[in-house]
Order: sequence, then C-alpha cells, then structure tokens
Amino acid sequence: MAYDEPGQVPATEPPGVPAMSPGTVDDPAQGGPGRDRIGVHLVWEALLLAGLATLVVLLAQADADALRGDRLRTLLVDAVALGLLALAAGLSLRTAAVNLAVGPVAVAAALHFAEQGDRGLRESLVPALVVAALGGLALALAVVVLHVPGWAASLAAAAAVVVWIERRIAPVTVQGDHDVRRVAFHLFAGFAAVAVLGGLFTTIRAVRRTVGRFRPVADPARRRGVLAALVTVTALVGSTLLALLAGVLVAASGTAPVVPEAGLDGTVLAVGVALLGGTSAYGRRGGILGTLLAVSVVVVALALAAAEGRPLDRWAVGAAALAVGLVVTRLVETFGRPRPAAGQAAELAPVADGTISSGWSLARPGRTDSWTPALPTPTTDAPRDPWDSPHWETGPSRWDDRDR
Repeated sequence: MAYDEPGQVPATEPPGVPAMSPGTVDDPAQGGPGRDRIGVHLVWEALLLAGLATLVVLLAQADADALRGDRLRTLLVDAVALGLLALAAGLSLRTAAVNLAVGPVAVAAALHFAEQGDRGLRESLVPALVVAALGGLALALAVVVLHVPGWAASLAAAAAVVVWIERRIAPVTVQGDHDVRRVAFHLFAGFAAVAVLGGLFTTIRAVRRTVGRFRPVADPARRRGVLAALVTVTALVGSTLLALLAGVLVAASGTAPVVPEAGLDGTVLAVGVALLGGTSAYGRRGGILGTLLAVSVVVVALALAAAEGRPLDRWAVGAAALAVGLVVTRLVETFGRPRPAAGQAAELAPVADGTISSGWSLARPGRTDSWTPALPTPTTDAPRDPWDSPHWETGPSRWDDRDR
C-alpha cells in the first residue's frame, strides 16, 4: 500500500475495507475524520475563571478603589484595547496565518488618531480604515498568492509599519476630546459579546474546518485551495482592522501623549494572550470564553502589580503568556483532536517492526507447513542417479540419450 505523504490516509482503500462516507471527512484530501473535542477548552477556561476570581479578590484587598469609578472604567477600556489586539491575533491564528504586524499597526493608528483627532471622528478614522484594509489585503495576497507562512510575510509588514512610526521622533499629544471612558461599560460589553459569540460560532464543525482550512496537514508548502485562500484573506484583513481599532481606542482613552515606539511588545502580548485563551498555534482549534478570560486575567494582573508598587513590563508579561500558551497549545492538540471512530482510518504511527501502521486491519498470511511441489516427487523404491531422473529435464529428448 503506497502513501503520498507521511500522515495521510491511503489514497485507495484496501481490498475488503468499505470506503468512508463523503460526510465523514470534511476535507477529503487531507482532513482528519470526526469532530474536534471541546472538553479540554472547557476545563482550561474553568481554570482561567478560577484564576481571574482569585486575582480580582487580591486586587480588591490591595486597592479597593481600583474597582470603582473612573479607575474601573480605565481598567475596562484597557481590557477592551488589549482584547481587540488579542482578537486580531487570534483571528489570524485560527486560519494558521498569524499576523505579527498587529502591534505596530496599533501604534501607527494611535499616532494617526492623536494627530488627526481634532478633525472629527469620521474624518480621522475613515482614511485610516481604508489604508489598514488595503495594507491587510496586500499582506493577505502575499500570503495566499505566494503561499508563504503568515508569520514571515506579516513580519515584513511589521517592519514596514515600524519605518513609518520611526519618522515621528517625539510623543504626539492627542488632539480633540475623545474620552471613551464615558462608555467603558458599553465597550466592554460589546467586546465580550463579539469574543463569546465568535467562539460559539467557530465550535460549529463546518465553520471550524472552513476557518482552519489553510492549516497545513502534510506538506506545508502545498496549496490548500481557493476556499482556504479566501478565508485567510478575510482573516488577515479583519485582524489588521481590529488592530487599528485597538490603537485608536488607546489614543482616545489616554491622557498622556502617544509615544512613537515599534509596538512589537504589543504583538508578543496579543499573540501570548490568544494562545493563553486556548487558541492553537497550529490554527483551527480554539475555545469559547478563552480570549475574554485570558484578557481579563492579564489586565487584572497588571493592575494588581501596579497597586502593589511592582509594575510589570509588557515584554515580561507577553513572554510569560507565550510560554504558558504554548503548553496550552500542546494540550489542545493532544486532547482536542477528533476521537478515532471504529472502522475509520487512524493516523499513521510507527509500529514495533519499523513499518508504518495506517490503522487498517489487514489479515496477514499465516505460516503454511505443507506445500505442493511443482515437480513430481520420485518414488523411493529404487534409488536413482539424480542426473538420470526424467523430471529434471524440461526440453525434448536428445537423439543420443540411449548412448549415455
């Protein structure tokens, strides 16, 4: 039996094994059969919820005013800003084409809004949205047309955005009055609704497989089809727009000037929070409440550290979130993959004799002690000269046989 690539099911079914029904595998070319298991996400989200409750209690004990009035509104706005960045990173992660430019895009958007904010919300925001959409589209086309890894293409895009940011040498004071803390509760409710409904929507089997169709299964350089390309384009454009909104929210909520910085710490933190929430680094798999809970945990942890006089560095928090998130990815990929069903092909795995097992149960020929010889067996009544036995000769008799 031949296999095109390691890890694939056989191209042709073995004799005697019934073919799987068309609905068993969503991606008949390379997809795995069955529905992703959600239990591992629910268990992890329960742990995140317990951790969040503990941090809230500790914050209330350290500084009760942090959960009241204007400080609570500031905390909620910070959560929404980080949440939009995490949604941007998580959306691109789900399609297996992570967008590493979300941090620099957010800083560039904050600088633009700080400079143009006095012109009005529509006049300053609409041109930025158009530029972000076109930039995200250019990034997406580079990923799907050349079929290159999203992290590599988006890293080049991030470098281009950083070049634009470095043209500003001094902090920019926000122009106009756009204090969004007045609608902090509405913003947080909207972010929570988008995060939870998005998580619920992607638990649908068909949606989950479609969103993660760009995820490589065998050869990462092999194209995954037109549908995968369209989904990836949509995700990369959407993640760029979400990053822009996060930057605008940061500029509109802060009283301090916007500092021109690279913003890569925002990328690290956003990707780390998305992984911490249960989104797989390989794409496709993710939870329901994970992003909302992970964002809340990180924001409350930062507020608790500040209340105790030990402010945390964003790079350190992002690195810790990435480290834990990679462990979560391993758990999600191990316990979240479809459970093999009876009669279906399992993954290829090495067996004791060094061969590859495909999960097909094929009967091996047993050992046979008796065999039927092709030549007649001579009788043992009278021993003969073996060279004189006629059954060793296959050709016609020679004319001098009698004289030998």
